[in-house]
Amino acid sequence: MDPMDIVGKSKEDASLPKATMTKIIKEMLPADVRVARDAQDLLIECCVEFINLISSESNEVCNKEEKRTIAPEHVLKALQVLGFGEYVEEVYAAYEQHKYETMQDSQRSVKMNSGAEMTEEEAAAEQQRMFAEARARMNGGASVPQPEPLETQQQSSLQS
Repeated sequence: MDPMDIVGKSKEDASLPKATMTKIIKEMLPADVRVARDAQDLLIECCVEFINLISSESNEVCNKEEKRTIAPEHVLKALQVLGFGEYVEEVYAAYEQHKYETMQDSQRSVKMNSGAEMTEEEAAAEQQRMFAEARARMNGGASVPQPEPLETQQQSSLQS
């Protein structure tokens, strides 16, 4: 990422990706509203400061409870302490939605990875079948020759 894509004075300054933040800002506004570049930069800096404020207060809440890891409850409590209690319910709902989507994504990846339990020979046969299909599509839909069953291939290689 180019350092110019991040709003901030130096590399040490914590900041947010400018392109992502600009996209978020534009999505929140009506299509006919334009935002000046310096106004975008100011909004991004406000977001950074807000994150710093919430993080700092969350850390204090965490320390008061003699914990070493900031948990979601600490962030929600920090919002209340800082006077943003009216947002706690919405923030919690967003957090629950994020947990649900993350769980769905991990379940999908487990399902996809569980199919990777084929032998090297099965993988090679599958690869050859896929290559044949691709060649057939490239050659204008010519018929795809069916590969020999794996058992036949194994038997013929054992006989050689």
